[in-house]
Amino acid sequence: MTKPPTTSQSPKTGAAPLVLTGRTKNLALAGIFMSTFVSMLAMNVVGTSMPRIIADIGGTQATFTWVIMATTLASAISTPIWGKLADLTNKKVLLQLSLIIFTLGTIFAGMAHDATWLISFRVVQGLGVGGLGVLGQIVLAEILSPLERGKYMGIMGAVMAVATVGGPLIGGLFTDTIGWRWNFYVAVPFAIVALIMLQTTLHLNTERRKVKLDYAGAVLISAGFSSLLIWITLVGSDFEWASWQTYTMVGAGTLLLIIAVFVELRAEEPLIPLTLFKNRTFTMSVVASIAVGIAMFATMVYLGQYMQIARGRTVIESSLLTLPMMAGVLGSSTIVGQLISRYNKWKAFVVSGSIALLVGIVLMGQIRYDTSLWYVGVSMFIMGCGVGMTMQNLVLVVQNTVEPSQMGVASSGVTFFRTLGGSVGMSVMGTVLGHRVTELMTGGLNTLAETNPEALVGAEALKGGAIPRVAELNPALREVVEASYGHAIGDVFLSVAPVAVVAIIAVIFLPNIPLGTKNNAERAASRRALRTGPIAVVGETTGSSSTGITDEPVLKSTSENER
Repeated sequence: MTKPPTTSQSPKTGAAPLVLTGRTKNLALAGIFMSTFVSMLAMNVVGTSMPRIIADIGGTQATFTWVIMATTLASAISTPIWGKLADLTNKKVLLQLSLIIFTLGTIFAGMAHDATWLISFRVVQGLGVGGLGVLGQIVLAEILSPLERGKYMGIMGAVMAVATVGGPLIGGLFTDTIGWRWNFYVAVPFAIVALIMLQTTLHLNTERRKVKLDYAGAVLISAGFSSLLIWITLVGSDFEWASWQTYTMVGAGTLLLIIAVFVELRAEEPLIPLTLFKNRTFTMSVVASIAVGIAMFATMVYLGQYMQIARGRTVIESSLLTLPMMAGVLGSSTIVGQLISRYNKWKAFVVSGSIALLVGIVLMGQIRYDTSLWYVGVSMFIMGCGVGMTMQNLVLVVQNTVEPSQMGVASSGVTFFRTLGGSVGMSVMGTVLGHRVTELMTGGLNTLAETNPEALVGAEALKGGAIPRVAELNPALREVVEASYGHAIGDVFLSVAPVAVVAIIAVIFLPNIPLGTKNNAERAASRRALRTGPIAVVGETTGSSSTGITDEPVLKSTSENER
């Protein structure tokens, strides 16, 4: 007897296998994970080096804001477009295209000699990151069943955690040794290797559909959300909340999104099908993802500020001190992913994760400049566990319930709203932080003026909201600054707690639907068989699912199923 092949393939057409197994599967997964690692590394590696980069290219504080916002905005806005294209065209080609766009943007950003050049190619980089962030999840759904996918979603979360904590460390090391431009170049070899691995190992079936992209919806949604994101990033620093800029940007953004709703309702292939919101799993997952996004983005930004300003630590030290957060994300996502795949029970883990997120945020809300680092570490670890148990699993449960033809838009929808929530939350929290620091600093300086007036040398600059160089301040003034920032950042975390409560309520109302045992390619083939009659490959493949279990009947012919 001859040994059966490791992948199921149509003997008549030579089509791509519906189920990947063995070495082919492992290498394809490695390529997907590497592309995710590349995108997350690029988003985090330049953060610690940005002051040096801006100084070298002759930028200003406004440049700093736009360099950060360029990638975030381009990534967020492009995500639903990549998701929609994934439902209409070849997912493998799209993943490779996003890698190429990302790589080109990264190389040219590293060659920047002025602010305009850097911002422009950070936009290109962001377009690639938007595709890499969501297409990896979509391709996983194409080759793995929801039940098996839980394990690999956990690994993807761990990869993201490693890139998040490793990025700032690598960036700081390169900046201090071989130069900040290598903050960009470091991702290029990984991207090239990922491209080669995907080309040689990832073989997907593509159902040919007429590509009729909703251009009007894409323009309206992109312009509307861009206007609101730019406003929320700049308000409170570049202009006041009650100003003509606010009225113009908020009014225009809101109007464009209202028009977009009507366009999407009439579009043949809407960018974000509003019918998805009839799916309770999708709607509740979006609500919960917004809270997770706020917690994740805020942690990356404000924990660094806490460690450097309130605790007087260096950039490298502050990155190392955030390791408990990443350990929580890495450990919980990996372990919980394995348990979900083994027992097909996900809801208890997601609810527990949302509760851990709230507990961690409340604990972080108590931190001050002199809080024990053990307490801060434990609080970060708990919050990290909450993020790890919820972030990727919310995408998983949505993918488990939507039609195969809507896998792209559903996955990108959850990712888009998570990024959107994180960006908006980060900006609002920044405004709250600025006001709270000013309030606490003013009180501290007034007290210092009464008790130790000679210590106020250099204090005038602090009243204007300038970020201080803590090491250069005299001890009395330094304590005021550290106390103000420590207390304010604690208050900022506490202000997020109501959002975490909303996330708990949302995940409680998620329908507890067991995870399926067929990948998206198998499900799509089954539906095609219902329309077109007997397809040999469907029966052959679904009968030998990678998990050894089937959750849909093997289809023989349309007439037999009707009987």
